[in-house]
Amino acid sequence: MFNKLKNLFSSAKPVSDVDKIVPVFDVSSTEKSPKERAEELGEPYIAVISVDLDPNNIGNGSFELDWNDKFIANLVRAGYQGKTDQQLIDQWFNGICRNIINETLEQEQADPDNRLINKRDLGSGRSEIR
Repeated sequence: MFNKLKNLFSSAKPVSDVDKIVPVFDVSSTEKSPKERAEELGEPYIAVISVDLDPNNIGNGSFELDWNDKFIANLVRAGYQGKTDQQLIDQWFNGICRNIINETLEQEQADPDNRLINKRDLGSGRSEIR
């Protein structure tokens, strides 16, 4: 009996390269976006979709944002008021910008002689400025 098993396995032919191919499925169509994942988890979501700058006046531009209902609900609970989601998002974004300006002014006032701007290359044509 042992010999029969031994012969069975010893006579097995090697696996060809064709048999080794693992099928690859296109998962790109089944992968969920960060927004979809946040919504499934019941988490707030906000993202910058694009930034447009006026080539004639680099100081003018706009941001395109995307958000979910949970983020809007959090803004309302935090005291933001508006008739539309866009109004709530505008208030929030303006508040973020205002806080950045205030923080910068406070730092400059605390140490007016040390107004160094730190610039770090992030690659792909992007820089971080502090």
